[in-house]
Amino acid sequence: MTATKSEDRVALAPGSIVVIRDEEWLVRAVEETADGTLVHVQGLGELVRDTSASFYTSLDEVVPLEPARAQVVADDSPRYRTARLWLESTIRKIPVPLGERSLSVAVQGLADALSYQQSAVRKALDPVNLRPRILLADAVGLGKTLEIGMILSELVRRGRGERILVVTPRHVLEQMQHELWCRFALPFVRLDSAGIQRVRQKLPATRNPFTYYKRVIISIDTLKSDRYVTSLRKQRWDAVVIDESHNLSNAATLNNRLARLLARNAEALILASATPHNGRADSFAELLRLLDPSSVPADDRLDPDEIRRLVIRRHRHSPEVAQVVGGDWAERREPDNVLVPATDEENAVARELEETWLWPGRGGSPYSGQNASLFPWTLAKAFLSSPAALKETIDGRLGRLGHDDRAGVERQALHRLAELNDKTLRRPPAKYQRLVEHLKQIGVGRGSPVRAVVFAERLETLRWLHRSLPSDLGLPADAVALMHGGLADDEQQNIVEAFKQEQAPVRVLVTGDVASEGVNLHAQCHDLIHYDIPWSLIRIEQRNGRIDRYGQKHAPRITALLLDPASERFAGDIRILAKLVEKENEAHTALGDVASLMGRYDVKSEEDDIRAVLAGSKEFDDVVRPVAAVTAGNDLGALFAQLFDAPPAPMPEPSATHQSETTAGTDLGSMLYDDEVSYLEDALREAFIDPTAPPARGGVGWRRDAAFGTVELNPPPDLVQRLDVLPQKYLAERDVTDKLVLATTPARGKDRLAAALRDSKKLSWPDAHYLAPLHPVLDWAADRALAVLGRNEVFAVRGGVNAPTVLLVGTLTNRRGQVVSVAWLTAQFPAQDDPSFALIAPHSSAREALASLGWDRPRVNPGPIDDVEAFQRLVAPAVDQAEKHLLTLFEAAANDVASRVDQWSTRLKRWDNDAEALIQRSEIKHRRASVEQERAMVQAMAPDRQLARPLLVVVPDVEGVTR
Repeated sequence: MTATKSEDRVALAPGSIVVIRDEEWLVRAVEETADGTLVHVQGLGELVRDTSASFYTSLDEVVPLEPARAQVVADDSPRYRTARLWLESTIRKIPVPLGERSLSVAVQGLADALSYQQSAVRKALDPVNLRPRILLADAVGLGKTLEIGMILSELVRRGRGERILVVTPRHVLEQMQHELWCRFALPFVRLDSAGIQRVRQKLPATRNPFTYYKRVIISIDTLKSDRYVTSLRKQRWDAVVIDESHNLSNAATLNNRLARLLARNAEALILASATPHNGRADSFAELLRLLDPSSVPADDRLDPDEIRRLVIRRHRHSPEVAQVVGGDWAERREPDNVLVPATDEENAVARELEETWLWPGRGGSPYSGQNASLFPWTLAKAFLSSPAALKETIDGRLGRLGHDDRAGVERQALHRLAELNDKTLRRPPAKYQRLVEHLKQIGVGRGSPVRAVVFAERLETLRWLHRSLPSDLGLPADAVALMHGGLADDEQQNIVEAFKQEQAPVRVLVTGDVASEGVNLHAQCHDLIHYDIPWSLIRIEQRNGRIDRYGQKHAPRITALLLDPASERFAGDIRILAKLVEKENEAHTALGDVASLMGRYDVKSEEDDIRAVLAGSKEFDDVVRPVAAVTAGNDLGALFAQLFDAPPAPMPEPSATHQSETTAGTDLGSMLYDDEVSYLEDALREAFIDPTAPPARGGVGWRRDAAFGTVELNPPPDLVQRLDVLPQKYLAERDVTDKLVLATTPARGKDRLAAALRDSKKLSWPDAHYLAPLHPVLDWAADRALAVLGRNEVFAVRGGVNAPTVLLVGTLTNRRGQVVSVAWLTAQFPAQDDPSFALIAPHSSAREALASLGWDRPRVNPGPIDDVEAFQRLVAPAVDQAEKHLLTLFEAAANDVASRVDQWSTRLKRWDNDAEALIQRSEIKHRRASVEQERAMVQAMAPDRQLARPLLVVVPDVEGVTR
C-alpha cells in the first residue's frame, strides 16, 4: 500500500500541532474507532501543559495547524539555547517507529546488559507479529521482571505505552513497582490495600480509577472482583502485563474471565510465568489464544511454530544464559538433605501413626470420614512438619467429629495420638534442635549479618518457629520475621522489604509458600532451609528460586531437614522425600523445568502422587521420571524440551526493505546534548532566570556535582504532580518532593540502588534516582521547552550551510495512530529569489541531518536574524516538495507493512476456513468473535497517512563568526 497525502488526515498525524478549545496540543496518537477519529494529545499551552487528553473529532473542533503555514521567528538566545532545546524536545517526542529492531531506552536503564534478556525484548517487539504479544516463560531467577521493564520502556518510547496495566500477585506489588521505577524510571501507581484507600479518599466513589491513573500496578485478586471488571470493560490499554499467568489457563475461573477481558482491550499483552503450562494441551492453548486468537487452529491442535513465535523459554543452564551470567549468578551447591533422628517421644508418635493410621491391622483405620486413605497421611504430613502442626490437625478433626459409635472410635484414637504428641512438646523436638544448630553453624546470631529463610508449609509450624527461635538463637524478637498468606498485602510487602535491607534487624525469615512465587530474597541471603519438604517438585523449585537467581553473588546453600523415625517402614518412606530434593536439583541443571518430571504441572496433583508413593500404591520411579525420559516423550513437556532446550535458531537478518524502514531516521540517543543531565540543565536555565536560586527567589535550587555523579533540584509543583503516584513513604522518607536528587551515570545509579539496601532508613528506594531517558523530570523539561514557541512557529537560526535550508521531519503512520516510519529531510534553496526550486536531501538519521546543517555541536549566536521575513516564503514550498519526496521514500516501508498485514490476513482467513466445519460448537463462535476483532486490528495496521513538518530554518553563517 502506498500512502497518499490528504489534507484532513495528514494534519492529524502524531507530531502535528492542533488547537482544541482554544488551547494548543501536541498530537501523540490518532486512532479510528467505531465512534469516529480519536485524537490523543499532550498540552502545550500554559493552562494545559501538564495535561494529557483525548478528543473525538465528532464532539470537539480539532483545528490542525498547517505545517506549510508555519511562521518563522528568529532565535536570539545565547548559543541558540532556546532553539536547541525546542528541537531536542521535539525529537524526543517523535516515537521510534514500530519496525525498529534496535533497542533504545531499554538498554539505557539500570538493568545489566544481558544478551538473553535483550533478545527476549527484540522478539517481543518483532514487527512480524504486528503487535507485541508474548509469553515470557523463562525459568525461575532469570529476570522476567527486568525483561518486562525493558519491553515496557521500548513501548513507551515507540508511542505505544501511554496507558499500562500491570497485574501481579499481591505480595510482589511493591517489588514490581520498585523495579520499574528504580531501573527504568517508569512511575506506576500501586493499588494495594493502602493505595486503594488513598484513591477512595481522593476520587469520588463513582469515578473509574483507571481513567484517572494511566499506569497502574494491581493484584489479580483485587482486579477480578465485579467492581473492577465493570470499570475495565470501558478501558483500552496500550499494554497489559499479567504475572504468574499460569493461573489464567482454566477457562472456568474468574482469573480467565479477567484475562480475556484485558486481552480484548489491550494492544500489547505480556504474560509471564516460570511454569507456562500444566501439561494439558487445551489449557496451554487457552494462554496462546489470549496472545493471538488465531494462533491455535479451530480444532485445538498445537502448532510448534506458533509456540516458538509466541513463547520465550530459557533456564539457568541454557547456553544463551550460562555464557553471560558469570559471577552474577553463583552456581548453587549440591543440596544437603539432613536426616534427623527422632526423639523417643517422636518415635512413639511415629509408631502410633504407623500402626493405627497409616498401615493398621485387621481392625482398619479408625478414621470415620469418607476418604479413609487421605486423612492418615494428613496426620503424617503434619507430624513431619512439627508437633504444633500435628496438634492443630488433631484439634481440628476432633472439633468436626459427630457423636455416633464410629466417631467415638476415631475420637479415642485421636486423643491417644494427642497425648503422645503432647509429650514431644516437653522438650525441643529433634528437627527443631537441628535447625537451631544449623542456623548457628552458618553464622546466624547476635552481631552477625548472616541471614536465612526458613520455609514450612503449616501455619502453626511457622508461628511456633517464630515464637521459639529468637531466644534459642540469642536474638531479639524482631530478628525473626513471620510471613504467611493471612497477612494483608502491605504487611507482606513490608516484611519482604525489611529482609532485603542490610540495616534491618531481621535475620531469619520464617515463611510459608506465599513467598515461594515472585519474591526476591537474595539481596542479603544465600541460605535456605526446608524445615519440611513439600510433596511437590514444583513447590521445591519455587522455594529454591527465591535465593537461587540472577544477582546472587554467593553460592546458594539449600538444606532440607527430614525427621528420621526409628520405624524402618515409616523412615524408609520418609527418605523418598529426600529424593524429591535431589530430583529437583537434577532437573534444574538439565531442564530448568521440574514439573515435567512428574508430568502433573500442579502442586496438588504432585502431592497426591507422592502420597500414593508413600502409601505403597505407586512406585517412585513410575511417578518421577528421569530427565532422559522427559525429553524423549511425546507430551507437552517433551515438546517444550525439544523446542526450547535445543540450541536457538539464529534471528533472521533484517531484509533490505526492513533496513530502509528502520534506518530511515531512527536515532536512539540525545541529538544535541552530550547526555541527559546537560539537556536538563539547559532546560532549567531556559525556564528560570537563575535555576540555582532557591524557590523563594524564583529558582529550583539546582546543584550539580559532576565528581560525585549527582544533581539535585527543588521540584516545582507541576513536577511534583508527576511524581505523586509513587509510594508516599518513599516520597516522604527520601524527601523527594522537596529535594529531588538524581544520579547522572549508570554506575552512580547502581551504586545508590545498592546503597539503599544498606541504608539506615531501611528503605530500598534509593536516595538518588537514576536519570534514565524516560524519567518524568526530562518529560517535564521537554514539555516546558516545547511551550516557548507561539502557535505554529519555527525558529530561524544560522548554521554551516551554503544556502538557506529547511530541516523537516516526515512520519508515516497507520490508522491506529502508530508511527510506522520516520524520515529526515533538508530542503536547500540555492536561489533564495526562486523558492520554487529546492534541493531535497534525505538523511539516514536525525543526527546525520543535523550534522549537514552544522548543528551537531553548540554554536555561537551573533544575534537574531534581521530579515527573517525573507525566509518565510521558503517554508510552504519546502513542505510541499518534502511531501512529494516522502511518497517515494515511504513506499518501501508502506509496502513492507502491507505485506505483513496481508500475511496476517491470510492466516486469519485460513483459521476461518477451518472453523466453518465446527461453527456449531459454542466455543468456536466465541473464538470467531475474537478473531474478527483481530482482523479489524490487522487492517488498521496498514499505513494510511503521512506528515511533513518543518522544524528549523537554517541560513548561512555570518562571515567570520566562530562556531
